[in-house]
Amino acid sequence: MSWLLLMGAVVGEVASTLALRVAAGGRRSWYALVVVGYVVAFTLLSGALRTGMPLGVAYGVWAAAGIVLTALFSKLLFREPLTPLMGLGMGMIVVGVLLVELGAAP
Repeated sequence: MSWLLLMGAVVGEVASTLALRVAAGGRRSWYALVVVGYVVAFTLLSGALRTGMPLGVAYGVWAAAGIVLTALFSKLLFREPLTPLMGLGMGMIVVGVLLVELGAAP
C-alpha cells in the first residue's frame, strides 16, 4: 500500500510541476491545479510514511521519479532540452536512490 501511495504522490507532484510551467507561461488559471496537485502529492507522501515506508526511501524515490518524469514530459510537452549529459545525471540519481533503498533493507 505504501508504494501505491508513493506512486500517487509522484504523479501529483509531476502533474503540478507541469501545470506550473503552463501557468508561468501566462495561463494563470492553471495555478489552481498546481496547488491542488501539490496538496495531493504531500498528502499521499505522508500516507506512505504513515504506512511505515522509511523517509529516506520515500523521499529519494519521490524526488528521483519526479525529476526523471518531469524532464521527460517537459521534453514532450514543451520541447525543452534533454541532452545526453542530463540523461546521465538522471541515471546517476536513480542509481543513488536504489543504493539508498538497498541500504535501508533489513
